Amino acid sequence: MSLISATNISVRYGANTVLRNVSLSVEPGEIVTIVGPNGSGKTSLLKAVIGAAQLAAGQVTQKPGLKIGYVPQRLHIDPTLPITVERFMRLTQRVDTKDCANALEAAGVPDLLKRQMSALSGGQFQRVLLARALINRPDVLLLDEATQGLDQRGSAAFYQQIETVRQDTGCAVLMISHELHVVMSASDRVICLNGHVCCEGTPAVVASAPEYRALFGSGTGGALALYRHDHDHDHDHDHACGHEAAE
Repeated sequence: MSLISATNISVRYGANTVLRNVSLSVEPGEIVTIVGPNGSGKTSLLKAVIGAAQLAAGQVTQKPGLKIGYVPQRLHIDPTLPITVERFMRLTQRVDTKDCANALEAAGVPDLLKRQMSALSGGQFQRVLLARALINRPDVLLLDEATQGLDQRGSAAFYQQIETVRQDTGCAVLMISHELHVVMSASDRVICLNGHVCCEGTPAVVASAPEYRALFGSGTGGALALYRHDHDHDHDHDHACGHEAAE
């Protein structure tokens, strides 16, 4: 069964409807990327699927016993607070040093265990947040614009690490990206959101969809980075809002 399934969900804040009749599913081992303009409801959708936002309509179901790892957009720690990476990772969960070390290795930063959090670069900080999310071996990893504040090279390296995590652990990934030019090459599906699902499919399908181009344009500033993998060819028959993928 699907790890997470949302069916025709709507979310309102007061009189403002931020999501309307949105459906999505996350299957074991797949990577789903959500893109959309500011205010399109991306974070509200992520909150809805984990039960952190009240639904005005629709239904969300999770596989029984589902374990979720969450990497936030940002987390502020007082730079004067003396706290090591290991202690930070153990603040809210009972884990031993070996578990912390294994999670850091999975996140690509095996040498940071005894470093002070205040001494980390932005990229290292996000890797530690990733390690913290991985420590309990989740079935699905949720990332809310986890590369916010990183430069393009740092973002690309972080996304490559996410693909490595997927390959090594088999966990699924549901992530929000604000960087249309670095949508990760390994995404199995991209969902373009603007209060509702405008279009979805492989990165190539979404980039060719009129709905996507209406939101982001068709020039290099709005184009998805299309790094085609062999498995993409199997999905070229996918439809995006009824539009055939461009051959």
